[in-house]
Amino acid sequence: MRMNIAAALMAGTILVTLTGCSPALESTTTAAAQITAPAEKKSETTTEKTAATTASEMTTQTEEITTVTEAAESMTLKIGERKVPVTWEDNASVEELKKLAATGLTIKMSKYGGFEQVGSIGRSITSNDKQTKTAPGDIVLYSGNQMVIFYGTNSWAYTRLGKINMSKNELKDLLGKGNVTVTLTLE
Repeated sequence: MRMNIAAALMAGTILVTLTGCSPALESTTTAAAQITAPAEKKSETTTEKTAATTASEMTTQTEEITTVTEAAESMTLKIGERKVPVTWEDNASVEELKKLAATGLTIKMSKYGGFEQVGSIGRSITSNDKQTKTAPGDIVLYSGNQMVIFYGTNSWAYTRLGKINMSKNELKDLLGKGNVTVTLTLE
């Protein structure tokens, strides 16, 4: 008899977790109460709390797994030997760039126009160019195969890749003195 109650409760917990449906919990609790002998009737409230707690714990576990996965796929950018803080866009271009960075991607960049560094990534990747006004720190894809990092401003059709989180002066010191080498890796 106890084996049937446990099986009914487990099925209810899984059903609630997968569907998130309150009526499913009520019908499972009712079904469990029908299987339960009259002396065990008071376990009905405990069953509801256990199912809710289990669903909550599973949600927390899912969030932890998601966080670990995101951290495992974070892409880092170094300008020369300096690792810089970047907030990457969530788009197909960045996903393809991550695949290239998985084995390490080095881009030799050239100072251009007094406001940007430009370099070939070695192949074309997905682009979704839109007319954009850039700001210092913006990282964009130009012409499907060129990475551009701005320490000034410009307006052109680009695909946004990310943003270096540094001040305009820090960026100008880092990028405005001459050609640089950029390295992308996954951590």
